[in-house]
Amino acid sequence: MSTPTRKHTALPKAQTLIEALPWLVRHAGKTVVIKFGGNAMVNDELKSAFAQDVVFLRHAGLKPVVVHGGGPQISAALDRHGIVSEFKAGLRVTTEDAMDVVRMVLAGQVQRELVGLLNRHGPLAVGITGEDAHTMTATKHQPRIDGELIDIGRVGEITDIDTGAIEALLADGRIPVVSSIARSEDDHHVYNVNADTAAAALAAALGAETLMVLTDVEGLYEDWPHSDEVISRLTATQLEKLLPELSSGMVPKMEGCLHAVRNGVTTARVIDGRVQHSILLEIFTDEGIGTMVVPDEKEEKEEGEQ
Repeated sequence: MSTPTRKHTALPKAQTLIEALPWLVRHAGKTVVIKFGGNAMVNDELKSAFAQDVVFLRHAGLKPVVVHGGGPQISAALDRHGIVSEFKAGLRVTTEDAMDVVRMVLAGQVQRELVGLLNRHGPLAVGITGEDAHTMTATKHQPRIDGELIDIGRVGEITDIDTGAIEALLADGRIPVVSSIARSEDDHHVYNVNADTAAAALAAALGAETLMVLTDVEGLYEDWPHSDEVISRLTATQLEKLLPELSSGMVPKMEGCLHAVRNGVTTARVIDGRVQHSILLEIFTDEGIGTMVVPDEKEEKEEGEQ
């Protein structure tokens, strides 16, 4: 009996699945916090691919949690309401009137759309805000500019995370979608919280395996703007040394990664949200994409094992 020589066109698919196997085993049952933002949030094809990726993670045995802001949508809504968008120290100045719009856009528009995209694949996603069940508590954040404290309105600094509601949703097989609004620790108002910061705080509180931050760049560049070489991996201490040199937009993302790995998260990754299925590429392939931050002790342990 002769051996079949017909080439199976599906073979590359099988090889891709096999390559994913060790990563599936490694991440099974682990919590992954994903910060959704940038182009992935406004481009319809990227939004759809993002939703597919998150649902894939859930069906592959991981526990994804999505945290989102909504910068472009908030700016557009403020324009419609005749409120000028102003930024200081890289953060949106949030007056009382602006806060009403921020809350409406995040919880009533961006979150609803994301929950809808995820739920095309089944009854999975549940939207909450940081206000719900005291998930996020904050106090007023006042950045320093030239040594002076600046009042930027209802912008919050997270002081406490209660993971109870999110853990209950995860235990029920749901995908929590969290808007980055926090309740106030000391009055009856709410605060606008930077979504990168909120995702990092939540990842640490949940003891997540991974924090993933979607951006509009390939990762952290070695020597921007002189080089577009991306740093694929660095330790917490190495990142800390680089922070003062980073562009203002990357600072909250990389500070979030640093906070996460210094507080129990195994890896934090900044990945290019402009690439379709970048989440799956990062988690389930040998090469990965973007920049990975690891705790210092993890690096030392791995060097000792070699």
